[in-house]
Amino acid sequence: MNTKKFYLAPIKGYQYLSKMLPASCRYYPSCSEYASWQFEFNAPHKALWASGKRIACCNQFFKGGIDYPIVELSLQKTSCVHTFNADYGKIDIVYWLVPKSKNTYYIVKDFDAIKRST
Repeated sequence: MNTKKFYLAPIKGYQYLSKMLPASCRYYPSCSEYASWQFEFNAPHKALWASGKRIACCNQFFKGGIDYPIVELSLQKTSCVHTFNADYGKIDIVYWLVPKSKNTYYIVKDFDAIKRST
């Protein structure tokens, strides 16, 4: 079993069950969505640490608000975009990586892209 799927399965199960309860997270994205994004992009130990810190802060002692996950990546510039798009057609982008500092990016999810693809 893929390591990413191993960690994402309980999160997806929690998200399914929590739809029946009123929303109670103080942050956007919600803590479970934050954890899901962390496990999508980070190593399990980093994602577990970041998700644990976030869940620990989701209480009345913290202000809450917008808190996007952060990932450290070393991206390489490519010049094959024209060839890639010509070969495969339109691509729906689900996640955007917004630069924070050198090799550090905020992860922002485009929920409309998910709706368009289904």
